[in-house]
Amino acid sequence: MNELVPLSTATLNAMPDGVRLPGYDRQALTAGIVHIGLGNFHRAHQAWYLHRLFDLGLCHDWAILGAGVRPNDAVSRERLIAQDCLTTLIELDPTGMSAEVCGSMIGYLPVEDGNGALIRAMTDPAIRIVALTVTEGGYYVDAVTGAFDTTHPDIVHDASNPETPRTAFGAMVAALKQRRPSGAGPFTGQSCDNLQGNGTVLRQAVVGLARLTDPDLADWIDTNCSFPNAMVDCIVPATGPKELELVKSFGIADNAPVTHENFRQWVIEDDFCNGRPDWDKTGATFSDRVHDFETMKLRILNGGHQVIAVPGELLGIDSIAASMANPAIRGLLQKVMTEEVVQHVAPVPGFTAPEYLDLIDRRFSNPEIADTTRRVAFDGSSRQTGFVIPSIRDGLDTGASVTGLALVSALWARYCQGVREDGSKVEPNDPNWDALYQTAGEARTCPLAWLEMERYYGDLARENPFSNAFERWLTMLNTDGTEAAINAYLNG
Repeated sequence: MNELVPLSTATLNAMPDGVRLPGYDRQALTAGIVHIGLGNFHRAHQAWYLHRLFDLGLCHDWAILGAGVRPNDAVSRERLIAQDCLTTLIELDPTGMSAEVCGSMIGYLPVEDGNGALIRAMTDPAIRIVALTVTEGGYYVDAVTGAFDTTHPDIVHDASNPETPRTAFGAMVAALKQRRPSGAGPFTGQSCDNLQGNGTVLRQAVVGLARLTDPDLADWIDTNCSFPNAMVDCIVPATGPKELELVKSFGIADNAPVTHENFRQWVIEDDFCNGRPDWDKTGATFSDRVHDFETMKLRILNGGHQVIAVPGELLGIDSIAASMANPAIRGLLQKVMTEEVVQHVAPVPGFTAPEYLDLIDRRFSNPEIADTTRRVAFDGSSRQTGFVIPSIRDGLDTGASVTGLALVSALWARYCQGVREDGSKVEPNDPNWDALYQTAGEARTCPLAWLEMERYYGDLARENPFSNAFERWLTMLNTDGTEAAINAYLNG
């Protein structure tokens, strides 16, 4: 192998042949967006759309300033700053791989206690959008009521210390408090997380936090800022040793490469209070039907991920593609989705729900995507409640079957017992793992103890069509095992 070229602005012209490079002068870009949460998904998705827009010679005043509010974001910052915030994106397609260097992020703000640098950046009138990828569980939503959780310690802290907040939302409120009298005006808050009504949820967090300390400011934010809903979609695995070696095969030394599938979708409500980039010119869709798009994606793709990742983990299967190669798990996905999910999902331009399921089946089966079952099964307390339980409620509301979805919930309970079928330990894989593990242990002898976690299931323990099936499945999982229970469902 030839000597690797370290990734940086200065070395772009020395990059190996075949690597797609930015076709714009990064030195001429200016920031218009602060993005909080610079994980792999953002860099393969939103940052890419902007990067390709810059390639068209458009919107060069909309570059990204990266930011983070968690202590471990400092590690990511150090890694990216060392390579001028450039990222190698490697597309993994069964027909062949390709690589391009994405250059739409031009800086990464210091990660500080009190978030001073972040607040200062967001007060700049040039910043017109503050975007976030902070995970589904990062919006302080009460799982039972859906309301903003004002009792969470982070929110209590920010309400008591509004000038030195701990959360992204506290920093946004602090910046808007300064922008209002300065004349800088409002900005758009743009959630890019997998949440139903993600813009609405973000508005709830920002306005709700502001209302705890400054009701007049809260009213101003609610009236003047915009929070567009959006649906985002691209399968982006975590970066590990395999990905670090893969980028070397292209001749690049990159300490933060990102791999992704050859599919992206971004559907956005066109509600921006202070301008926006022309993302539609690089493939994004502006639509007033975001809810229908996101329902299809969240119920079938994200819900489907939970259907296959949890039994895959229990059976010691490492990847999503390998889980799809297991006939029982693939059969579970097809039967649950076909019989209990797709009938509750409206068609959207370009796809009916069954057609989208066929697309998801192909995407999940892509052997080049090394997406681990452990990564996808992470944070079931947010993902099961966000992606699976809504389909259960749809079925109960319409009198449809929820037997397979009850099995999916029982598999999650079995997973949280913390041991796989082969006896190996499941390391903690949820922010609420300790409580889940304890309840899963109780559910070995009293299965309904699991459904009595009202913060996740609400009143579903009292819905007999679901709770009776759940009790039967969890008992079978504990006595006969994962494959036996899935096959019983498939043959039932």
